[in-house]
Amino acid sequence: MQQHVIGDTLFSSQQISAGVTLVAQQLNQRYRGESVVLISVVPGGILFTADLVRQLEFDLAMDYIACPHTPGDSNNQSAIVYQQTINIANRPVIVVDDALESGSTMLRLMTHLTSHYSPRSLAIATLLVKPSRVNIPYPQYYAYELANDDLLVGYGLPWQQRYRNLPFIARLLQSEVEINKKPQ
Repeated sequence: MQQHVIGDTLFSSQQISAGVTLVAQQLNQRYRGESVVLISVVPGGILFTADLVRQLEFDLAMDYIACPHTPGDSNNQSAIVYQQTINIANRPVIVVDDALESGSTMLRLMTHLTSHYSPRSLAIATLLVKPSRVNIPYPQYYAYELANDDLLVGYGLPWQQRYRNLPFIARLLQSEVEINKKPQ
């Protein structure tokens, strides 16, 4: 792994853990006594989902959904892949992802689930939200709101499908972004 493209650390493993606990506490308070379906957005939401569900104290079932996109792309039109394994009709559903960046992909996912599967309610759980996210008319549970739209890597957040496995979250160095945006 080429570490030279990784900038300063924004969230250490300990801060991530504290953020996961904060989101779990919010969800436990809201969904106590309910049976909920958690739908993890893959691959980005896998790490956060795994850490989060171990702290949830209500009955839950789990499923997954995918809508591949490029970090920082606010015009994602890739196909939504949801091979439903759990009936979510008339059930509360929480969609779990690592971060809300522009929010456009999450809005597409929420619209898709609402229009095709009729959940009783939908909410979003993420570790991070960025300030540029679009208005998403669903409850959002998160730990950290970022001050800017820097590209981030680690803890599920990739750059060119790399760095998801970092145990911390860091800024991507601007030089790496510029190098990879140049026409080849």
